[in-house]
Amino acid sequence: MGVNRRPSAIRVEIGELVLDGFHADPAHVSAAFERELTRLVRLHGVPLAADGAVSVDALAGLAPLRPGLSARRLGQELARAVHEGLSGHGEVTP
Repeated sequence: MGVNRRPSAIRVEIGELVLDGFHADPAHVSAAFERELTRLVRLHGVPLAADGAVSVDALAGLAPLRPGLSARRLGQELARAVHEGLSGHGEVTP
């Protein structure tokens, strides 16, 4: 019998998203962000937390987002950028 290494629950808490220079409805961006990040975490997990719980104060050095995106697309792209950071890409401030 093997050991199940997948956690029974993954909790990602985002305190604040700062979007300077974008003119999209924050509620729609937030909803799209949450849906996409949930999908990515379910599909790929959180590689930075593979060895157990991890707390990250900030992610930096992530790919820039294009201006002019719809709220839905902006939320999706932002979630992908954050997940990339949680996958070990970019700069992590523990």
